[in-house]
Amino acid sequence: MNTDLLSVVDEDDCVIDICPRHIIHATGLRHRAVHILVFNDQGQLFLQKRSMNKDLNRGLWDTSAAGHVDAGEDYHVSALREVEEELGVGAVLEPLFKLPATAAIGMEFIQVYRCVHNGPFILAADEIDEGGWFSVTEIAERVIADDQSLTETFKTLWRQFNSTLLN
Repeated sequence: MNTDLLSVVDEDDCVIDICPRHIIHATGLRHRAVHILVFNDQGQLFLQKRSMNKDLNRGLWDTSAAGHVDAGEDYHVSALREVEEELGVGAVLEPLFKLPATAAIGMEFIQVYRCVHNGPFILAADEIDEGGWFSVTEIAERVIADDQSLTETFKTLWRQFNSTLLN
């Protein structure tokens, strides 16, 4: 059982409590997460295939790196930590947008970041089964087709990313 301590937040993303991760997930409490989109110089996006050992979204393709914001940590520090832990690299991150916490994305406020890195990566074996570079056209087609091999959170995030680009 994962006993990481996370901040419980209200509808305005203000911290109201601290609880173990498993309780937050079991009871549907609002909390914080980060997702990082890592593009290469050719404009391709790196996606990770989540480990079959994960408790959620096993074996599904997801953002380049992602994770919960630990209690007492801010979004940016968390994003830097996740890129290092999951991909084994440092990066300069650009904040893009924040998704509101909804049931469809696990009651997480998600701060999304972007960076450019060409790899190579050292994938965290306990978190990631494999990774790969994909063209934005292929990803867009898969999201439009509601590809069930992609996490719902990634599809939601990608739709927002595309709408942000169009504005």
